[in-house]
Amino acid sequence: MAEFMDIHHGMKGITAEQLREAHNADLAIEGQENVHFTRAWADPDAGDVFCLSEAPSAEAVQRVHERAGHKADEIHPVPLTI
Repeated sequence: MAEFMDIHHGMKGITAEQLREAHNADLAIEGQENVHFTRAWADPDAGDVFCLSEAPSAEAVQRVHERAGHKADEIHPVPLTI
């Protein structure tokens, strides 16, 4: 399965609790698309949220995010990690 990093912009001021709620919303339905979200980070000052996932495609990642109520602005494949 491929890895993807997605970015959500415009979430300035997001709290740890809001990030946890959004991540949990993804986790609740990720299996419907054979996606697994492994981690999420946020920069509340910049308003950016980053999510790392394993998925069959970027489109599958986006479908989960859309159904969870927070469409990703960017999705990037992660073809190389160490």
